[in-house]
Amino acid sequence: MILVVLISILFLGGVLAWLSEGLDSRFPRVVALAAVVIDLLVMIALVGADTEGAGWIVQLNAQWIPRFGISFHLAADGLSVLMMLLTAFLGIIAVGSAWDEITERTGFFYFNLLWTLAGVIGVFTALDLFLFFFFWEVMLIPMYFIIAIWGHENKNYAAMKFFIFTQVTGMLMLISILVLAYFHYVQFGWFSFDYFDLLKVNTSSAIEMWIMLGFFVAFSTKLPSFPFHSWLPDAHSQAPTAGSVLLAGVLLKTGAYGLIRFAVPLFPEASMQFAPFAMTLAVISILYCAKVAFAQTDIKRLIAYTSVSHMGFVMLGIYAWNEQALQGAVMTMLAHGLSAAALFMLAGGLQHRIHTRDMESYGRILGESAATILRRLIFLDRCIRYAGSWELRR
Repeated sequence: MILVVLISILFLGGVLAWLSEGLDSRFPRVVALAAVVIDLLVMIALVGADTEGAGWIVQLNAQWIPRFGISFHLAADGLSVLMMLLTAFLGIIAVGSAWDEITERTGFFYFNLLWTLAGVIGVFTALDLFLFFFFWEVMLIPMYFIIAIWGHENKNYAAMKFFIFTQVTGMLMLISILVLAYFHYVQFGWFSFDYFDLLKVNTSSAIEMWIMLGFFVAFSTKLPSFPFHSWLPDAHSQAPTAGSVLLAGVLLKTGAYGLIRFAVPLFPEASMQFAPFAMTLAVISILYCAKVAFAQTDIKRLIAYTSVSHMGFVMLGIYAWNEQALQGAVMTMLAHGLSAAALFMLAGGLQHRIHTRDMESYGRILGESAATILRRLIFLDRCIRYAGSWELRR
């Protein structure tokens, strides 16, 4: 039940944080921090644990809607544990970044933040595809509110663009899930959304390609990859610092995780045929978005475009079709999660203090500050020299 505990702590912590605002506006952040820290401590217990069959560290499989073959199937392996640890760590960082920045409707903000984290943990552990889609929606809707309510000057446009991109492509994934479950019913006589059951489904190459594309579009939009990347710079530039930390550090990784866990294993032949096209899109993302990053003056948009470029290496590693490349993709996911979150923390700190994201203004302000510091150092040096000469004259 450890996976249920991990998700429940965040769900209940979010509700408690929202309710605690009625007592004191400072209570929600304390409740949120406590919930994420407890989650991280529980996750550490999974590190180094003995694996069950097929490399799974822990599994829970219970009936949920048996009429349609939907189960509450959660499991974690080494990849899931790494992603969960990254999620909890960056969750603590997100709470810290919002500590003084978020001053209005704090209870609802931390409610959305914790529910986003709960949805992410569910995505990383769900092995029933209907349950996976449920957590996919739980992860996205609170993030929409974080951008739309606590974002910056153009927050409504950015939040709606984020919502449309993710929801439309998410519906394509839902259609693919339903079609895959239908073919399982045709072949075996009963419905199932379980990951291990759907691995046994056989379809024609054309149908397999179309079903796989539904998953690929949804996951590559969340990654994001060219040409589905345009929502990310707007969302990052308008989101509060905590939202940017979660977007760059955690939510983008769910797209890569979906490709590794579902798109490739469920459709190996279609994925192998599609690999040259996926790698081409990855190379375009790497080169094009790196070039566009050079043209940015908004520091958050700069970091956002570099994130798209870096995640292109992840897609390239996934579809390179060898073990070393896949290991490199996972390492890049972890490294990018930490580095991008740190960069957005720095950008958020600058914006909070200087009230602008324009890097040209940063240059002027920092130049003026450096000149002021230099003048003060010269003045102090002269004072010391004058005091020394006065002492000598005495």
